[in-house]
Amino acid sequence: MATLTEAPPPLSPTAPVEKPPRKRGRWTPYWLLLPGLLWLLVFFALPMIYQASTSVQTGSLEEGYKVTWHLATYWDALSEYWPQFLRSVLYAAAATILCLVLGYPLAYLIAFRAGRWRNLIMILVIAPFFTSFLIRTLAWKTILADGGPVVGALNTLHVLDVTSWLGWTAGDRVLATPLAVVCGLTYNFLPFMILPLYTSLERIDGRLHEAAGDLYARPVTTFRKVTFPLSMPGVVSGTLLTFIPAAGDYVNAELLGSTDTRMIGNVIQTQFLRVLDYPTAAALSFILMAAILFMVTLYIRRSGTEDLV
Repeated sequence: MATLTEAPPPLSPTAPVEKPPRKRGRWTPYWLLLPGLLWLLVFFALPMIYQASTSVQTGSLEEGYKVTWHLATYWDALSEYWPQFLRSVLYAAAATILCLVLGYPLAYLIAFRAGRWRNLIMILVIAPFFTSFLIRTLAWKTILADGGPVVGALNTLHVLDVTSWLGWTAGDRVLATPLAVVCGLTYNFLPFMILPLYTSLERIDGRLHEAAGDLYARPVTTFRKVTFPLSMPGVVSGTLLTFIPAAGDYVNAELLGSTDTRMIGNVIQTQFLRVLDYPTAAALSFILMAAILFMVTLYIRRSGTEDLV
């Protein structure tokens, strides 16, 4: 008690408050961002500005081009090549759906059932990246060759009868048809679907599945109520990573298709490299970019998820 009732010692005079030392590394993050920003400026922003100015020019390669703000180039390009735009969207959408149907079960297997084989399966998924995009596409010309085993199996199963009725193949021929182009797009962009799906599925807590089982939920109900909603970020990311490059692709349509399966990427390439009509090619590029940006924005808002893998 005596200790508790003793008067406190006299307070020492108030010491001057020292300002905390300034952090020397305050600008370090900005210096680290500078190379990336310069890269985007030089190799993305400046080419975009140059192409924008090209799209409103008039003239010819011999006489030279001048900026005359000829916006009618956009309307002329769209009115002439709208079938190729529509075809590109349809092919890209079909390839995206096929990638989702094929990739989701495989991603689910890797995330929950692969066990010690997980690393091996992941290597097999990314193995196509070890070779050139061009070589992978050319390989499909051999796979889908007339009289080959794939075409023979499809004929035996009468699959080509259905696809011919739908207009995706021509009789017993698969090459130079829409089906061949979609197959090439699906194969080349399938890893871009599987990897985000696997990352999203791997984040799901396994105890949620156990809790659903404790509540007597069937496996289908667990998948519909728990697994698929929680994997939506991966679904959205995978579909975007598949659809966007597929819509602007021209290699698959050039090597596996024909003049009737030309996509808008083939038209842009032809205008730039063969016809040398730079304003039309630039206008087509900006129309494609604007259309994809609009569809992507609408899709993200309708998907109901803001967490993208």
